[in-house]
Amino acid sequence: MENWFAVHCGNTAVGKVRVTQQGLYYCFSCRCRVAGDAVYRLTVCCADKRENLGILVPVGGGFGIDTKLPAKRLGAGEMTFFLTPKHDAVEGQIVPVYPEEPFAYISRLKDAYLIKRNGKQCIAVK
Repeated sequence: MENWFAVHCGNTAVGKVRVTQQGLYYCFSCRCRVAGDAVYRLTVCCADKRENLGILVPVGGGFGIDTKLPAKRLGAGEMTFFLTPKHDAVEGQIVPVYPEEPFAYISRLKDAYLIKRNGKQCIAVK
């Protein structure tokens, strides 16, 4: 069994998912064209069940994910796929990064992470 489904982000189709069944598992291969300034999570809905398939990663010239899911977790019915932007609550202080200036928080980088704010690279320092 192999089926192709559209992936939607809001009301816009942004890609396709190939679904194949291998034994007791569904195999999902998703390829999408989305803006790279946000992290997107792929979700599948089937009947009254909803499953998170994971976060899209850069693949070729776009984004995608290849994953498996036990068929019993979805059940029978028509599958629909959609992307949701992953918005994490930012904890701590947001510090902009400028290549020409020294970084004052270098001792706190162990627990920090990179984010993008208003198109600029920043560090969230806890």
